[in-house]
Amino acid sequence: MFEALQYDFIQNAIISGVLVSIAAGIIGSLVIANKITFLAGGIAHSSYGGIGLAIFLGVPVLFGATIFAIATAVIISLLTLKNRNRIDAIIGIMWAFGMALGIIFVDLTPGYNVDLMSYLFGSIIAVSKEDLIYLVILDFFIITLVLLFYKEILAVSYDSEFAQLRGINVKFFYTLILILAALSVVGAIKVVGLILVIALLTIPTYLAEMFVKKLSSMMILSSIIATLFTLIGLCISYYFDISSGASIIVVGVISLLLFKFLGKK
Repeated sequence: MFEALQYDFIQNAIISGVLVSIAAGIIGSLVIANKITFLAGGIAHSSYGGIGLAIFLGVPVLFGATIFAIATAVIISLLTLKNRNRIDAIIGIMWAFGMALGIIFVDLTPGYNVDLMSYLFGSIIAVSKEDLIYLVILDFFIITLVLLFYKEILAVSYDSEFAQLRGINVKFFYTLILILAALSVVGAIKVVGLILVIALLTIPTYLAEMFVKKLSSMMILSSIIATLFTLIGLCISYYFDISSGASIIVVGVISLLLFKFLGKK
């Protein structure tokens, strides 16, 4: 693996993997704490509509996916905040609509022949300098907002009713968490793809929960675990010439099962 470090695409893959892991660790902790895993999954798959729209309009894919994902997050927030009984139906509709819309836009794009599988399952070796800039900005944005509003996010995540009584704008911070999840999903497109991104957001946090209970500690440990999964998955992908996204997730699932088994013992 060390001899491969001389190649720019390998360097970009490692850097992007670490940057995505930081975002995944922080946002994954919020996703688990707020019990919105299904919502994050719905946003992830809905983002495919933004990819298709970007391809159709001829704009950068990350830009189209970002705008679409943020819009989806806001819509889901408005529809689910006070209508939790219908949350599964709402997510299912948004999920299907986004995927269908993306497919239609791609079909309508004349002469488009790029492999869309890379967006669904990731293609970390195709990460560009522009993607790295996006990920650096994303991590800076997430870390800054979490540091600024940690107390409010903590209160909303664990007891929204108490937070509201304390005068915290629950609707705003609930929407903010969903938007940050949407941005993290877009950032992880090239690393693990839209299909597998929810696993990268949740598996490291499930593991971190076994060792820490404090939200801030969970964010840090989840980021470290996600980074380890990513680097190990990249090594396996390189040596066996298999999909990097799938390798990363398989490493994560096996690790989770192993620790669960050892925990019971």
